[in-house]
Amino acid sequence: MPRRRTERRGLRLWPVGTVLILTFTTALLVAAAVFSTGWDLLGAHRLKPEHRIDSKTLFDLVKLSFGVVAGAGALVALVVAYRRQRVDEDGALREATRLHTERFTTAVSQLGEESAAVRLGGVHALASLADDAPTRELRQTCIDVLCAYLRLPYTAETDLPDGDTGARHTYRALREVRHTVIRLIRDHLRLPPEHPRSWQGCDLDFTGVTFDGGDLTGAVFSGGNVSFAEAVFSGGAIDFIGAVFSGGNVSFRRAVFSGGAIDFNRAVFSAGNVSFIGAVFPGGLATFMNATFSGGTVDFIGARFSSSMVYLTGARFSSGTVSFVGAEFSGGTIGLVGAVFSGGTVNFSDAVFSGATVNFNRADFSGATVNFIESDFSGDTVSFSNTVFSGGTVDFYSATFSDGTADFSSADFSGGTVNFSSATGEAPSGLPTSGSPPAGLLLPPTWTN
Repeated sequence: MPRRRTERRGLRLWPVGTVLILTFTTALLVAAAVFSTGWDLLGAHRLKPEHRIDSKTLFDLVKLSFGVVAGAGALVALVVAYRRQRVDEDGALREATRLHTERFTTAVSQLGEESAAVRLGGVHALASLADDAPTRELRQTCIDVLCAYLRLPYTAETDLPDGDTGARHTYRALREVRHTVIRLIRDHLRLPPEHPRSWQGCDLDFTGVTFDGGDLTGAVFSGGNVSFAEAVFSGGAIDFIGAVFSGGNVSFRRAVFSGGAIDFNRAVFSAGNVSFIGAVFPGGLATFMNATFSGGTVDFIGARFSSSMVYLTGARFSSGTVSFVGAEFSGGTIGLVGAVFSGGTVNFSDAVFSGATVNFNRADFSGATVNFIESDFSGDTVSFSNTVFSGGTVDFYSATFSDGTADFSSADFSGGTVNFSSATGEAPSGLPTSGSPPAGLLLPPTWTN
């Protein structure tokens, strides 16, 4: 919807007398300015006195008088017409708002019906109302109601009693309504921002929502605040395939990914902030395969990966910041096979790798800054096999390698800086610890022969 001024809380018009005085004063000042400018341009210095007025001059004075009166009348008509237009516009807006409110009340009442079919009708009616809303605030209100419907208490399929066919039918009907809400939001987020029915830039509040599936493929989050905080992804698949995060704030803080799959394949993170701070991955599958991190900030600070599979295979990190500071990798698999780190910063500082399999095989570190400062590799299999270090900085300063397997077999140290200074524990396998290390590879004295 065009970025026009929001609804007015009643017209605030000045008294007509004040407006007329100001209008006449402004007109006189403008006329005086034009006359003065013309006088200077013509190079005139003084008026020629006339001792006798002939009929022609008198007729000109009469015409000037009538012209002044006509101009004053035109100004009055202009002011009155402007005020009438303002009143008409305000009246039209009030009427549109009244009709919108009536339709809104009917649609919201449908969402409270027992029948899933009636609820579906209410969902579509609210989406249509949002498209036709006379102001941006009324559009946001409709969107807020749709999001609030998703936040209502909801029993996932895994929590249904065994053998209760009626409960399962009710669950499936409600799930269809919820997935319809998600689909409608997705369809509107796909529209370009200049489209009159685009919802880009609007706020979306999914705080605490239980997701057992849904499709947000190709959605564009280019502004506003989008919250998935404390949401629970407990089953099914929710797709962010090809989604674009190009502005605003998107939060997955303390979200729980306990089952099913969440798919960010080919997603683009090019601006704004996307937060997974404190998120928990106790199971299920989260994929960022071929995702592009080309700007903005993506935070996994303090996230816990305990038995899930998280794949960033083929992801490209070209700018911006991706942070895993303080994250715990205590189980499952974290895959960055073939990832390309060509710019920006990827930070694993203070991360704990205590029982997971972390795979950087065939990754390419060609220009980014990747930090593993003070990270603890104490029970994992962490593989950098066939990885290429050709540029940028990869820093393992003060990292701890103990009781696990860290593998750098066939790694190519052909450029950039790979720093293991002050690292403790046993040297990872595959490092060239004999003889002189390649340029840019910094090893602690205890690891070299």
